[in-house]
Amino acid sequence: MSLHGNLLGPEPTLLPVDPAAAALDDGADPVEVAASNPTSSIAWATLAEAALADGQTIAGYAFARTGYHRGLDQLRRAGWKGFGPIPWAHEPNRGFLRALAALLRAAEAIGESDEVARIRTFLAESDPEAPAALGVN
Repeated sequence: MSLHGNLLGPEPTLLPVDPAAAALDDGADPVEVAASNPTSSIAWATLAEAALADGQTIAGYAFARTGYHRGLDQLRRAGWKGFGPIPWAHEPNRGFLRALAALLRAAEAIGESDEVARIRTFLAESDPEAPAALGVN
């Protein structure tokens, strides 16, 4: 181990595979997937995106916030210290990043400008490619 650590910053955080992703990919009902996998960011992100697309802003906000917090729990368990890269290219990270983007959209819709700014910064610092990939430039 180096006495100086990684001078370029923390290593990227790579979440483990989320079994809920396979269920969703197989066409399972997102409500059932979230109920049977309540710690899954991808399940909550899927519910948030659907609610927002359906004009259900407050439900979308609640689902997105749940996915965001569940993702923070997963990131911390994976060694994340509250900062550092969370690469979009690593598929298991996408549930958290999608929940974060859905939270941004919902916060925009209800006029929560401070949260919008904070989330934009968080997404860009997590991975500069994530905002474009998520359509929240």
